[in-house]
Amino acid sequence: MGLLSLPNGTWLVLTPESGFASLQLTPYSARGLTQTYAPLTGSSDQSQGQWLRRDVNGVLRNLADTRFRKYKSTITCRDGETPCLDDAWIGEVAQVDCAFEFNYVHGGMPARNVVSGSIREQGNIIYYRPSMLMMVAQIKVANAEWPALYDWQIDLEEI
Repeated sequence: MGLLSLPNGTWLVLTPESGFASLQLTPYSARGLTQTYAPLTGSSDQSQGQWLRRDVNGVLRNLADTRFRKYKSTITCRDGETPCLDDAWIGEVAQVDCAFEFNYVHGGMPARNVVSGSIREQGNIIYYRPSMLMMVAQIKVANAEWPALYDWQIDLEEI
């Protein structure tokens, strides 16, 4: 299935989980969408300093607890509409079927839940789109009136 045949022109799917109807993609809200991801680096995620520290001998040490291996993601787009954002708030939860892919070596296991039908193989590498339960950390919207375009951004953090 090509991107043009997808309902909203993107692989990304947002499914509200906390009893709200907002944060769903609408037609003409997600063409040309960009989704980034990065590992969280600490409780306030300000710098690597919370996870990586040097000991008294100057040796860099990893202080991270593996239970905190979580991702943050930013979704940005410029299109003619926005997603359903009326009554969308920081702290709401959504199941996010990501537009990006993770990958692992054949014989391994995916680190996250897999979006149904998204697995593909290329040589010894298996690619899949992750599905993650995430919480809204920030919502930003801007409108350019004359060109009738909305710039929107949603920042999320894995629960």
